Amino acid sequence: MNKPYTHIIWDWNGTLLNDTWLCIEVLNGLLKRRGRAPISQQTYRHHFNFPVIQFYAYLGFDTDLDSFDQISREFIEDYEQRWLQECDLHPNASEVLTALTQRGITQSVLSAAKQEALNIGIPHFGLHDHFLGLVGTDNIHAKGKVAQGRAWMEQLHGSPQDIVLIGDTVHDYEVAAAIGTDCILISHGHHHPDRLVATGAPVIHSLCELIE
Repeated sequence: MNKPYTHIIWDWNGTLLNDTWLCIEVLNGLLKRRGRAPISQQTYRHHFNFPVIQFYAYLGFDTDLDSFDQISREFIEDYEQRWLQECDLHPNASEVLTALTQRGITQSVLSAAKQEALNIGIPHFGLHDHFLGLVGTDNIHAKGKVAQGRAWMEQLHGSPQDIVLIGDTVHDYEVAAAIGTDCILISHGHHHPDRLVATGAPVIHSLCELIE
């Protein structure tokens, strides 16, 4: 992790934004409406995965195409009603982004969240000036992060060896591998640390470790 990277691609949900707890509450609301038992944080962090439809199938949702679309819409509607008012950034997120900017490292965001959510959320938390680009998806199913990442790499015009992707899930590791960059994973998000360690990527436990 001492490699002198020139650019950082950040994941958003779970990495900078502390929203794992809210996703669990929203999911449990969807399960309750369907007469199913709630899940714990441990169950969520051990089993949440991409593509999301597989995780919903694990939870017992009916995941034929129409039902998956309905579940996704319900989740997004319930999540969007709350996240700007109730979620915070992870500790020291703003300070770490500032420190990296001051060191001359450029930064961007690559997320499975909708583009509109990034366009609203990043300025809401006062982070917009740190990023030269915000790259989200155009769907409600959290699909397309690899394709968006490849397209973003073409716009960056930098060497993949000089870029690191920082995320909180195994999927972030997979995205980094697909776009040719290094990856650092952080354990405070949507995946349990054991799953992150199994990838072989460096795992940190707080954003401050990036500076230290």
